[in-house]
Amino acid sequence: MYTHSEIIKRFYDMADPGYCKFSSSLIPGSKPLIGVRIPYLRVFAKEIVQNDYKSFLNNVGHDFFEEYMLEGFVISYMKIDFSSKLEFVKKFVDKIDNWSVNDSFCNSLKEFKNNRSAGYEFLEQYFNSQKEYENRFANIMLMSYYLIPEYVDRVLKVFSEFSHEAYYAKMGVAWAVATAFAKFPDKTMEFMRNWKTDSLTYNMAIRKMCESYRVSKEDKIILKNMKLSLIHISEPTRR
Repeated sequence: MYTHSEIIKRFYDMADPGYCKFSSSLIPGSKPLIGVRIPYLRVFAKEIVQNDYKSFLNNVGHDFFEEYMLEGFVISYMKIDFSSKLEFVKKFVDKIDNWSVNDSFCNSLKEFKNNRSAGYEFLEQYFNSQKEYENRFANIMLMSYYLIPEYVDRVLKVFSEFSHEAYYAKMGVAWAVATAFAKFPDKTMEFMRNWKTDSLTYNMAIRKMCESYRVSKEDKIILKNMKLSLIHISEPTRR
């Protein structure tokens, strides 16, 4: 079993002060950072899973950013049946308070690839959530595991119903729509021509598309001409 103090000491042993300073500027609103790089946290999480992850999850603290990130990785790496894992996922989603933990957690939930039907049904509870990171969680998960022929129409329908005032929710769906465009340009171009969302979200999606090397130069020209005019809005750190 890893005690809370042992975990924190391990974090400080792995910390990179320069990385801490750099990362802190990119993750507004998060718990204090110690400065442990993600690959080291993944290795530590796998070590915990091989030993006593139940005790870890029962005793994990929430004073530092790295504790949240480590908890998410442990949940994603646990070797348990999918329905049981979803119970842990749900509890963890309630704790997410920044885009970095959210996106790293989503990227680690690889089991959704082999459990798409049950996974999609689970995600439905978050599709219209007005909690910023529940909403972002749903859209990043759809982007990561459901932009495939069998699901793309359903996913675009979810995106079409997006409505949220929070920046990181807007950025999440914008990134997801841009990824959909890279994979399904014709379907997504039609979607963009009919998408009734706010101007900021719409333009962020176009910006993401125009930054992508997977979008053709010809499509980028069309997309830039589709941008909507809007009053300047101060944005947090972009992601």
